[in-house]
Amino acid sequence: MLNRAAGLAASLALSRVLQDLVFSIRPTDPLTFVAIATLLLVVAVVASYVPARRAMRVDPISVLRE
Repeated sequence: MLNRAAGLAASLALSRVLQDLVFSIRPTDPLTFVAIATLLLVVAVVASYVPARRAMRVDPISVLRE
């Protein structure tokens, strides 16, 4: 929980720096924060699901024998 709060505080501080690079978005736009957090969540789920799915197809006995 503390990591999330620190990350949110850092992102708010760094958004001021990035304001000059991104046009038509306010530095503290809540929709942008939610969209980016959702995008990162989806990427993390997909990145975890693909190897887990592959690992579920392996026969546990054959792996233990090796």
